[in-house]
Amino acid sequence: MRVVIGEDEALLRQGLVHLLEHTGHTVCGAAADAPDLARLAAEHAPDLIVTDIRMPPGNTDDGLRAALALHRGPTAVPVVLLSQHLQRRYARELLAERPSGVGYLLKQRIADIATFVADLERVAAGGTVLDPEIVALMAARARLDDDAFGGLSPRQQEVLRLMAEGRSNAAIGRELGVTEKAVIGQISRIYEALGLPPTDDDHRRVLAVVRYLAG
Repeated sequence: MRVVIGEDEALLRQGLVHLLEHTGHTVCGAAADAPDLARLAAEHAPDLIVTDIRMPPGNTDDGLRAALALHRGPTAVPVVLLSQHLQRRYARELLAERPSGVGYLLKQRIADIATFVADLERVAAGGTVLDPEIVALMAARARLDDDAFGGLSPRQQEVLRLMAEGRSNAAIGRELGVTEKAVIGQISRIYEALGLPPTDDDHRRVLAVVRYLAG
């Protein structure tokens, strides 16, 4: 996996470079501001962009803007946003228009190296990964009183929450203490309840998550 990093804090930027290279990935470039991030991405055409949301020159959401422009552009580069703070608005913007190949994680997740790298690889492969705390924040305001969501059982709502965190079917099964086959059955019933027609299963999975978190 070829990665471009955007992070204005030098220590964390170098830490991310070391972490990714140590786990067998290639860091094509590391930017300290949003314009340099865009330049490096255009130059190297990476498989993934990992960037802080708040970066120079504006120190607001410059990293987010640069990442979304690249993700929604012709090359559709997968992006993972990192942040120290929960912002529901940022997550909703990330999931709009092209909600696959995106991730939003709190920086504290980097400490769990194996999980963090697995999340990056999942996004690079076209998956969607959201930090559990972000999912909880968004789900608290999700439209679960909508007729479709109101028809889901408590177990199906739990499965959908774990799907929103980017968990695989096997991981959901382990979390809930059920078989992977049982999880697949619950997911099929979720798709039916939400009126998602048969299509590529990964696509339906993303659509289900987006509808769950839209509020």
